[in-house]
Amino acid sequence: MAYRTVLIEANQIMLERLSSVIKNTPGFELSARYATAGDAMGQMQAFKPELILVDMDNEKNGPLLSELKRSYPYASIIGMSRKWDSEAQSRLLGSGAGGFMIKPFTGEELVETVKNVTSTTMVSQSEVISFFSPKGKSGKTTLISNLASALAQRTGESVAIIDGDLQFGDMSVFFNLTPQSTIVEAVRDISFLSPVTLKSYFVQVGDNLSILCGTSKPDLAETVTMDGMTSLIHMAKSIFRYVLMDLSSGFTDITCTACEESDKTVLMAMVNGGYEVQHMKRAFEIFQCWDDYKTRIRPVFTRVNPCTEEERAAFSKALGFPVYHVLPNEYLAVSSAADNGRLVIDQEPDNPFSQAIMGMADEIAKGKI
Repeated sequence: MAYRTVLIEANQIMLERLSSVIKNTPGFELSARYATAGDAMGQMQAFKPELILVDMDNEKNGPLLSELKRSYPYASIIGMSRKWDSEAQSRLLGSGAGGFMIKPFTGEELVETVKNVTSTTMVSQSEVISFFSPKGKSGKTTLISNLASALAQRTGESVAIIDGDLQFGDMSVFFNLTPQSTIVEAVRDISFLSPVTLKSYFVQVGDNLSILCGTSKPDLAETVTMDGMTSLIHMAKSIFRYVLMDLSSGFTDITCTACEESDKTVLMAMVNGGYEVQHMKRAFEIFQCWDDYKTRIRPVFTRVNPCTEEERAAFSKALGFPVYHVLPNEYLAVSSAADNGRLVIDQEPDNPFSQAIMGMADEIAKGKI
């Protein structure tokens, strides 16, 4: 059965181009065409539309979206524009639309957008969590990879990893990937992309887990700009329910931008010599410039032995701020799983590290982290 589609587009050339795409895409039929939403209102009832494509470059159409949704509650409404804008999409979704596309679009993009129309409404509830460490060797990659997989398994919702460790990110190595596109290409092309086309830059590694890999060479890191990173994060929020970002150690323009755009920042350190608390304190002082830092910063210590509530309380007292999680030292189990090309939560689900990761995933799903 084909989607009965109504196209609303004022530009005649674009109208003809998009009409051709719809007619030539299996599973869609073009039922009617109108120049504006005002023209379409009330006139298209006879066509019983299931899909309404609305030109959002015409300022007169925006205010009518809510009325369109009320008049045709069973139709999916998708906005179209020549350029993606996060604020415009937020307003669009707030008015009852189910998705957004860059025009002109292809038949494949139309199919994919309609298929994911429910997921593209996530922008209001999507959660971005960045993982930052003041120094290297904190266990970030191990934590993020296992946590993202656990979150996807536990919730059944879409989860993405963005490898923002621009010079030495190794998420692709961890998952044994050879990506065709990386964060470099995504940021480079971001102004020409829509949510559905950005998704193709991610590598799907599970039913609900996708990864945007880091740079292929360290010298490409400088091509990733703050504005590009900001746009990337905003657009990823409109695709995935959870976005986990692996950031490089130390404060840079990119790491600061990513943390600013995140809902939560996990501040990490690995116990290995006794200076970890001091490093965390110094980093924590910088984050205190946020008015809401108490609700956004989540300190985590890894390789804690013994990994007990008493140790977590001791770290909290030393830091002067609640430590949300301590993770056990299970290096051999984690390494063994990685050597086998697997995650430890899959290879050894009863391992203390795996159980701790599952606990963190449950807390994220409940909004407690």
